[in-house]
Amino acid sequence: MCEFCQEHGEGKKWYLQMNNYSRDLFREELTQEQQKIVGTRTRREWVINFFRGFSLHQSKEKLAAQESPQAIQTPKPKKTEEEIVYESKVEHFGQVLPIEDVEQVIDMVNNITRLPCGCRYITTGKPDERYCFGVSIGLLGQPGTEPDSSFEVLSKIETKKLFRKFDKEGLMHSIWTGVSPFVIGMCNCDHDCTAYKYYIEKGGAPNFFRAEYICQVDWELCKGCKKCMQQCQFGAIFYSSSNQKVYIDPTKCFGCGVCRAVCSKDAISLIAREKSPEAANIWLKK
Repeated sequence: MCEFCQEHGEGKKWYLQMNNYSRDLFREELTQEQQKIVGTRTRREWVINFFRGFSLHQSKEKLAAQESPQAIQTPKPKKTEEEIVYESKVEHFGQVLPIEDVEQVIDMVNNITRLPCGCRYITTGKPDERYCFGVSIGLLGQPGTEPDSSFEVLSKIETKKLFRKFDKEGLMHSIWTGVSPFVIGMCNCDHDCTAYKYYIEKGGAPNFFRAEYICQVDWELCKGCKKCMQQCQFGAIFYSSSNQKVYIDPTKCFGCGVCRAVCSKDAISLIAREKSPEAANIWLKK
């Protein structure tokens, strides 16, 4: 189990614990250390600010101004990777989920909103790519947290259909906190996601845990079509020409499970990460 499961889930999957969606957690006053890191007094304040940003009211001009030379004339002390990861775990951290766990989260919550992806707005300039989903137990819609017109309220059935569609497209699913361990949403990520791009593509500080699982291939069923290799965003699947089979490296697998969506022979399955000696303790960087 990842450290969030030990710290926030009593040894169970932290994102399937109802208390991590609770109103009390949402409204409680943060510790001084948490306030220093996140800049707000409560999670409620943080979440309101976060979703205001997602509503894309910031113009490109404002985003550009934030990155202009004038805006960065006074450089801040450079943080170590350990400091970045520690603060991220306090404020806004994620974990990869396979589709089965995504659907368990959907079944738990009673408020689901689909919203434009801020990452893709930044990386592609497209303002209405709707890959992000706010999930809550009746919190969005409370005074001060009402979604604006760019938010779509969805049913559980509609949400599951969309996640299944994204699964087939090879998008990695992830769940995210808003001042940990409070859960605020789930995403569907690829190259255009800034979290993925910074961590996986650029080799930056980790900002999400690997899944509680890894994938493995049954060579009795695998026909060597290599379709799964096109799905994997983590470079974990390799092809053996001699055997005409694929192999998944457990030390590289993030356990998203999207490779299974294109396997016509059901040759790929999930196993608990803890059952793999090679992958059991790999949650961030190797």
